[in-house]
Amino acid sequence: MPFSDYKTALVTGASTGMGYAIAERLAREGLIVHGIGRNEIGLKALAESTGVITHVLDVTDTAALTELVGGLEIDVVVNNAGVSRSGNILSSDEFDIDEQIDVNLRAALHLSRLTLPKMIERNRGHIVNITSIAGLYEFGGHTVYHATKAAMHTVSRQLRIDAYGSDVRVTEICPGRVETDIFARVQKIDAAEAHKRFFEDFECPKPVDIADTIAFAIAAPHYVNIGMIEIMPTLQVPGGLRTGTRTEFPSTRT
Repeated sequence: MPFSDYKTALVTGASTGMGYAIAERLAREGLIVHGIGRNEIGLKALAESTGVITHVLDVTDTAALTELVGGLEIDVVVNNAGVSRSGNILSSDEFDIDEQIDVNLRAALHLSRLTLPKMIERNRGHIVNITSIAGLYEFGGHTVYHATKAAMHTVSRQLRIDAYGSDVRVTEICPGRVETDIFARVQKIDAAEAHKRFFEDFECPKPVDIADTIAFAIAAPHYVNIGMIEIMPTLQVPGGLRTGTRTEFPSTRT
């Protein structure tokens, strides 16, 4: 559907990284963009450089989210806000589990609940969910993150069913490694160390590449729904085959 058919967009997690780039790109396409985030400094920079209307708001605050959305007619929703915590279920605490479920899953469900019915009434709209290859493939650690992203993969499929019969579209974007600050936050290291460890010797997509991918999906004709796109570095592959030996795990034998 041409961007000219849409008027407004709402992007969560817009103060940094992919959300910032997505909000910037949608504004460049002529949409009135509302950007939600917790980082006031980042949102201020976004507003000053792009004209995006910013809101300092925690997406887990359902009452505040409801109040904001209630006064807007939103054509494009990008559920981008997300958090991750290092470690698997063996090392997770109550906060680790609750925060990831609240941000990665619950908030996106509520925002979809608040916007999709109106889109269907207008027969116009697009919901974009940023998930992860972690929702499709298993690898070590980050159990709760995997679970929430897998849930959002299912939500994306289900929203398509919920919108059946209308021109409302749903797209899931599944990134692999993207050059953002998430690794610094998860590993609790500074940005320079994170860049050296995770990006310096790799060719990774940038946030702008994710934004361009979303713009491609939105700009497709109204009769085309691009359901899911995996976007990874060319030199990254998901999955793999790992098998342990008895010498590695002698204590497992009784």
